[in-house]
Amino acid sequence: MIDQQKQNIPTNYGALSTLVTVFFFWGFIAAGNGVFIPFCKHYFALDQFQSQLIDFAFYGAYYIGALALFMYANFQRNDLVAKWGYKRSIVYGLSFSALGAVAMILAVNGNTFEGMLVGFFIVALGFSLQQTAANPFALSLGDPATGSNRINLGGSINSFGTFIGPIVVALALFGVTKASDDQVNNLGLDKVTILYAFVCALFLGAAALFFFSKKVPDGSSHEITEKANKAVMAMLVMTILLVLVFIPVFLSYKENVVDEIAKQAIEMTRMRWLLAGLVIVIATLLFSYFSASKKSEGWGAMKYPQLVLGMLAIFIYVGVEVAIGSNLSELLKQPQFGGFEASEAAPYVSMYWGSLMIGRWAGAINVFKPGKTLKNVLLLVIPLIAFGVIIAINTIAQSDMTPLYWYFVCVLVLVIAFYATQDKPAKTLLVFSLLGVAAMLVGIFSEGRTATYAFLSGGLFCSVMWPCIFSLATAGLGKYTTQGSGFLIMMILGGGIIPPIQGKLADLLQGSSSMVGFGIHTSYWITVICFVYLAVFAFAVKKILQAQGIDYDASQTSSH
Repeated sequence: MIDQQKQNIPTNYGALSTLVTVFFFWGFIAAGNGVFIPFCKHYFALDQFQSQLIDFAFYGAYYIGALALFMYANFQRNDLVAKWGYKRSIVYGLSFSALGAVAMILAVNGNTFEGMLVGFFIVALGFSLQQTAANPFALSLGDPATGSNRINLGGSINSFGTFIGPIVVALALFGVTKASDDQVNNLGLDKVTILYAFVCALFLGAAALFFFSKKVPDGSSHEITEKANKAVMAMLVMTILLVLVFIPVFLSYKENVVDEIAKQAIEMTRMRWLLAGLVIVIATLLFSYFSASKKSEGWGAMKYPQLVLGMLAIFIYVGVEVAIGSNLSELLKQPQFGGFEASEAAPYVSMYWGSLMIGRWAGAINVFKPGKTLKNVLLLVIPLIAFGVIIAINTIAQSDMTPLYWYFVCVLVLVIAFYATQDKPAKTLLVFSLLGVAAMLVGIFSEGRTATYAFLSGGLFCSVMWPCIFSLATAGLGKYTTQGSGFLIMMILGGGIIPPIQGKLADLLQGSSSMVGFGIHTSYWITVICFVYLAVFAFAVKKILQAQGIDYDASQTSSH
């Protein structure tokens, strides 16, 4: 067995600097999609549920794309991403996303919402291929023990794209950084065409940058992969059951229903089917975990318990991150939280997504291997600079940021957590998960600015979870690393299941209470449950990896 603790592989900074460009695109495009939800709702006369199909098509494509790659690898006995190499896979993924942008242009000119959904789906399919290659690629560009820091660097760029995406898209479409409802409703399709022509050019430009860059190694491997028929069967059954579950979810919408009792019955039907989808995912992964622990043959990468539990962790992490942000505007509309209109709540939503950037900027510091003293200084300075950037950009965009000045106290809590965890992946995930639990409980049991700050800080504590989960879940997988990466990318599906469950829970709770805002406020118990599992995973995976002779936390300790 390779001793992970003795590896001291130098970081390939040239390749890493090129790689992080694709991380920016994921955040920029995904966040920019939010501008199209209200536009499509008005332009195509959709209800709120139908307009959310944009996110469902986008996140669902990640699952389908990663599943298709896994199926190919199983039946052809070689991993397509490993065969192409990380470099070519990212080039192909960017090119495929460019095709999605072309499909969007055709759909816009054809005036069809279904065509736009296809365009979003194709763009995200390309992202799925890029992420399947990019995350293990980042891990391979240096010491495995600091792999989470390299993914953090990519994540920090991704968060910057997420933060400025809506601002840039609004500026491109409306000529202002914050569009009014009237501007969104009167948006012309010609501007959407121009925007996606520009997006297509960006994708092709990034693909060319990767293709011609001599700094980026090929990263190909031609090892024969073992068949994983049991894993194939488990994922196929899960996929079929999810399809069967979501069909009645979509069919449950009935037009022109005005009776409140009938509406409540429809919402309850949707809630049951959404919960069934959640149960299917959890049951499939737990079944796989226990089955593979008894007989590992036929499970491929899923024979590793850290991966299977990590798949559920990614599913829940993406779900809770999206759920907090997606329901924030509705929460802030309530009188006890300020009674803000959508445009007034925009700075708070921006600060939530910006909080992810704050944490990831701090989490990326160790990539550059600063001395201990300099690192301690940067851990304090970098988060505060990132906080200042968010305040400054939103102020330039003519948002009133004065109510958020004291949020820097929450940023200082993040800094203290970084000092306490010292870049140890398992410890970092555990501490940040517990802080997430605490923040959500404070938000649930309070109101006003205290609760608002608490919910916003969920972004701070989610910020470094992806790289921690990813590096811990793929540790020790060897030749199964890219296959394991694909499994983890599938679980981005959590962003399409957990947020709607919280939304439906809010509707049902509000329907049973006369207290204004009771439903959306109480629904945040969902986020508490999510953070609790992430803490359990952090505790359990450390023990699992230690049993396999891998201890990244001990390795990191020796470096100080």
